[in-house]
Amino acid sequence: MKQDGLLYIVSAPSGAGKTSLCNELIDIFPNLRHSVSYTTRLPRSGERDGVDYFFVSREEFERMSAAGEFAEWAEVHGNLYGTAIRTLEEYCSQEIHVILDIDCQGARQMKSCYRDAVYIFILPPSFAELRRRLEGRNTDSQEVIERRMRVAMDEVKESAWYDYLVVNDDFTRALEKLKSIIIAEQCRTERIVKTVSGTFTII
Repeated sequence: MKQDGLLYIVSAPSGAGKTSLCNELIDIFPNLRHSVSYTTRLPRSGERDGVDYFFVSREEFERMSAAGEFAEWAEVHGNLYGTAIRTLEEYCSQEIHVILDIDCQGARQMKSCYRDAVYIFILPPSFAELRRRLEGRNTDSQEVIERRMRVAMDEVKESAWYDYLVVNDDFTRALEKLKSIIIAEQCRTERIVKTVSGTFTII
């Protein structure tokens, strides 16, 4: 029974833990892949081109955007990030489910074109805890942290339109909730009916 790949859109304020959670999900589900985004920011220590991101110049990014090659793109903290349409189409046609770790701007763009995608928002347990996590990274200046906190307050307001909200107060518990969402969405009636057409008559 053939089932086209699903898109799982995951957003969260910086520091809420979405990247770590998404990486764990990919390790758990063999048919789930991470969509590698394009970005104009510089690679961080240990990041690899084509694995973590496709690192491109602002000029190249703007060329791709003008050519309509992105399903979504956004400017975040002064850098551009985008998801290539070609990447999504290739995965979904191969029955591979795709998880996109993108911000609220990008998710809203996706919502207008990919209504069947599953939209998940990861919440921190509190803004105080979010600040503690950002400061604990020891990678950002205080100015950057303050900017991230201001952005986080706006992003949390956006969370109301997502399909699911998961509070990451405990990593293991949050991961279990996300696993349940992944499995449940693949069993939705409208998705299964398409795969069993011709085998069963479902009214």
